Amino acid sequence: MRDERASAIGRNGAGGPGGGLLRKGALLPIYFILPSVILIAFVNAYPFLSGLLYSIRDGTLLKPGSFVWFENYGRLLQMPEFWNALQFSVIFAFFGVVGSYLVGLGLALLLNKDMPGRGFFRVALLVPWVLPSVVSIVGWRWMIGSQDSFANTVLGWFGIEPILFLGTPNWAVFSVTLIKIWRSFPFMMISLLAAIQTINQELYESAHIDGANRWQSFRYITMPQLKTISVVCWILMTIWCFNDFDTIWLLTQGGPANATENLIVLAYKYTFTKNALGIGSAIAIVSLVLLMVLAVLLLRLQREDD
Repeated sequence: MRDERASAIGRNGAGGPGGGLLRKGALLPIYFILPSVILIAFVNAYPFLSGLLYSIRDGTLLKPGSFVWFENYGRLLQMPEFWNALQFSVIFAFFGVVGSYLVGLGLALLLNKDMPGRGFFRVALLVPWVLPSVVSIVGWRWMIGSQDSFANTVLGWFGIEPILFLGTPNWAVFSVTLIKIWRSFPFMMISLLAAIQTINQELYESAHIDGANRWQSFRYITMPQLKTISVVCWILMTIWCFNDFDTIWLLTQGGPANATENLIVLAYKYTFTKNALGIGSAIAIVSLVLLMVLAVLLLRLQREDD
């Protein structure tokens, strides 16, 4: 009798009315999110396909032009300014990611300790992240933008000659990278702090009993526990550094002598200043491909380590 009832329940669950209700219930969440998925796919797919189409044409902002296929990409490989922008983009992204990660990790470890005013510092250190780009960069331009800036005034008190932080190539590269680190470390800090607080404290207690010092606990417990969130933060910050337009444009507009011109600024100049929509779109597509390859490599390395 039990076997007959079980088989009847199985038949109802698989092909009977009950099975249909179960299938409808399983598909119900998909029905709810499907409109949003379609909208997001359209919003992301349409600009990408448009940019890809423009990159194989020789058009301008006023007329689409004719198909030249991969000629625009071939021209990029022969343009010194493209290689200069690519080189700066890599340098800017590398030091921006490494610098913001190290500063964010150090502050996260400090704020994880029981210290006076910890709540205040957690909020105050988020200011560079939440400030609008224009506000923060205008403030930086006031501090370092000219010979009479605040920074040069302070240097003058110690008998140091004024420094053109945004007027000489090396100092401009250093300045925009430093400002990017200043704007980005709060994201790293809050992400790593949240991950640190989820680590089981019993691991540290066991390590202390076994004779591990602070450095060994940090190396063999803290950092392995932060690996996953670190890879995610590296990928996101690399994308944001590569695509950072407002920091560079508001500070130097890619100057002096194109020393701080990244791929996004170069694409903007070709599209809207030189009215070469094909070249500008090709630069943007190349930047997208490079970021996708980097993200895939980092995720693959993480999976291999796991």
